[in-house]
Amino acid sequence: MELATDLLRRRKTHNKQIFMITDGKPTCLKEGTKYYKNSIGLDRKVVNKTLNMAAQCKRLKIPITTFMIAKDPYLQQFVRKFTETNGGKAFYSSLNNLGEYIFEDYARNRRKNVR
Repeated sequence: MELATDLLRRRKTHNKQIFMITDGKPTCLKEGTKYYKNSIGLDRKVVNKTLNMAAQCKRLKIPITTFMIAKDPYLQQFVRKFTETNGGKAFYSSLNNLGEYIFEDYARNRRKNVR
């Protein structure tokens, strides 16, 4: 997400957007030239950095559309907070039913179940 933000920040175009496909669990962040990784639980350090990046993208007018492919309610709660922070859109699905999803749009304050 940091790399995508840096690339889009340098572009002169007005149509900037990030599409992110995820399981909903932030596990890694870059600190200088090193990477900090923690795949156990939701690490506060990684979560806070991720939410800060979402807020930074919102300030830069870069919406993030998130496709979450997992059904863990705990991780869905994080993706919901991330999407709300960015003012973007989120699609929630599972591997078993990729054709069924829940759509949330925080820019227009909408929620819709699609089957």
